[in-house]
Amino acid sequence: MQFIVDAAKESMDSAITHLEKEMLNIRAGKANPIMLSGVKVEYYGTPTPLSQVANINTPDGKTLTVQPWEKNILADVEKAILVANLGFNPMNNGESIIINIPALTEERRKELAKLAKSEAENAKISIRAARKDANTEIKKSDTSEDVQKNYEIDIQNLTDQFIAKADQIFSLKEKEILTV
Repeated sequence: MQFIVDAAKESMDSAITHLEKEMLNIRAGKANPIMLSGVKVEYYGTPTPLSQVANINTPDGKTLTVQPWEKNILADVEKAILVANLGFNPMNNGESIIINIPALTEERRKELAKLAKSEAENAKISIRAARKDANTEIKKSDTSEDVQKNYEIDIQNLTDQFIAKADQIFSLKEKEILTV
């Protein structure tokens, strides 16, 4: 029985970890190298993550610099950033690529807040699915009804904790996004 509870906890934990990663990808107006994590560069005929062919730095809160390790792929990197459709306008200075992060409009902030809410809801759905799986396993077990009820209560308490954690992560991100 304890194994079922531990498996449910692990599954809920992974839902929270995934939520935290997704929240990092939602930009809140500050420059962050993670913003370019989805960009793939055509490198010797293979789509390669940008971070594997260049250094990505943030000299200040509104600027990203991309310094490819090989100068001959500078144009490919610039093209990949444009193709990724992130809303950035890369500037090639012959040495590196500079990206000025535009300030977010009120409308864009609301869109990002909705996206964050949707990610939080997806995490909650995963947490509830883990609860359902655990409760199904508990019902299949050969233990008494009292023991089953006690474990179901434990699973529900875990579920409540993890849903509260997902809500907390969302509210922090929403505050970050909506703060001008």
